[in-house]
Amino acid sequence: MAVLLKKLLQPGRSPAALGRLMGRREASLGTDPGAAVRVRFAPSPTGFLHLGGLRTALYNYIFAKKHQGSFILRLEDTDQTRLVPGAAENIEDMLEWAGVPPDESPRRGGPAGPYLQSQRLALYAQAAEALLKTCSADPDECVPFPLLLCSIAPALLPNRYDNRCRSLSQAQVAQKLATDPKPAIRFRLEGEAPAFQDLVYGWNRHEVASVEGDPVILKSDGFPTYHLASVVDDHHMGISHVLRGSEWLVSTSKHLLLYQALGWQAPQFAHLPLLLNRDGSKLSKRQGDIFLEHFAATGFLPDALLDIITNCGSGFAENQMGRTLPELITQFDLSRVTCHSALLDLEKLPEFNRLHLLRLVGDETQRCQLVGQLQVLVEEAFGSQLQDREVLDPAYMERIILLRQGHICRLQDLISPAYSYLWTRPAVGRAQLGAISEKVDIIAKRVLGLLEGPGTNLTQDVLNRELKKLSDGLEGIKHSNVMKLLRVALSGQQVRQAAGLDWSPLLSTQLTFTNSAKCSLRATEMNET
Repeated sequence: MAVLLKKLLQPGRSPAALGRLMGRREASLGTDPGAAVRVRFAPSPTGFLHLGGLRTALYNYIFAKKHQGSFILRLEDTDQTRLVPGAAENIEDMLEWAGVPPDESPRRGGPAGPYLQSQRLALYAQAAEALLKTCSADPDECVPFPLLLCSIAPALLPNRYDNRCRSLSQAQVAQKLATDPKPAIRFRLEGEAPAFQDLVYGWNRHEVASVEGDPVILKSDGFPTYHLASVVDDHHMGISHVLRGSEWLVSTSKHLLLYQALGWQAPQFAHLPLLLNRDGSKLSKRQGDIFLEHFAATGFLPDALLDIITNCGSGFAENQMGRTLPELITQFDLSRVTCHSALLDLEKLPEFNRLHLLRLVGDETQRCQLVGQLQVLVEEAFGSQLQDREVLDPAYMERIILLRQGHICRLQDLISPAYSYLWTRPAVGRAQLGAISEKVDIIAKRVLGLLEGPGTNLTQDVLNRELKKLSDGLEGIKHSNVMKLLRVALSGQQVRQAAGLDWSPLLSTQLTFTNSAKCSLRATEMNET
């Protein structure tokens, strides 16, 4: 540690270049062609990953990949009392599910690890000691400011620490350290805060010393607060750009003072505007429908989520639906990110998902994966109700997916009540069929004969032609009634109950992809019920 302190405190290490400014925001984003771009997403595992966190992670990821850089996941678990079991694993699981996996993380490891702050306490202690050595910090050995005993009305009292520890003599500090050898450490907010150029908000300077008391940077239990931990970790991990929420914009001057006191070069900062609900309210962890687990479980595609959270914000030349992750990386421009909050309208998510599902269906490899997923969904949804296992045939399922592409928003839609007839036999009564035509028996026998005829190779086109011929050969029966009867027999649904469905291809698919035994059984049920 002595070597580290000597290095930290040697003359000439003060970062006079810390406030070196970069001219107009549009002129440069601080991406030196010769320097490696390293960004980080640093959530606290006090809850599962939600859309707000995903958006911050995504902007870091696409910025890193656009500049051939590294995307790091660091978990800020210093508030041990608020940790949620499973949250750390969930955050990394959901980043991988979303298609934006970190290059370095607690799970993957990396050259700058460990990536859990609770495992980096020695680094924070070293930094705090260096600040104490240069009188940039003080041990917090003071009696708390007696607000309640003050004669001033509480409403008029300043809501800040009064920096009284600064006035303690060395003897007083030594005396108090003898009784409390592990005090909290406060950073001295002294001097003028440096101006800095945020890559989104432009020029900024916040005179934190005039409105805040000296903040605690290291607690008595040895755990740091956010201010110290983020500065120390960003430095030791070689972070070149900090892309984080705009709620940290005011604190940046405080962080720059820490960089200055430690003699370290600060990274570039870009504070991202908030992602809000459609009504302008903040996203909250209490909203159960904003967690990524919810979207994954209900059949929404990762690309649809990435698409909608970028579409409602800024950072691109134009807003368009249906962008893939590679397109987001190519088109992203940090200089186009504005200061305006992004309003998220989740009612539009099904349409985003429909577009991305349509793209997957059009790719043969992806379509095969969708078939496998649909098989699992059908088995889970209907289980023992699957009288005919042939409905799980990949060719049948692929045909159904192709027929409904562009009409469904999620793969799960195909197991909704409107489509249950594709997988299970509906209960259809004789009276229901008789209301369509009095000649149910005749129609049933003719259709059964068509389906079970020797040497019949029924493609969809052939079946449609044969059914038309069959109808023409039935005196007094319209073709529309034959099709309506088949529709009710096979689906249990009237036309008006399933508005918007194109029945002919679906019925033909059912009949041509089922074996003769299955068709015979259904036709017999239609005849005898």
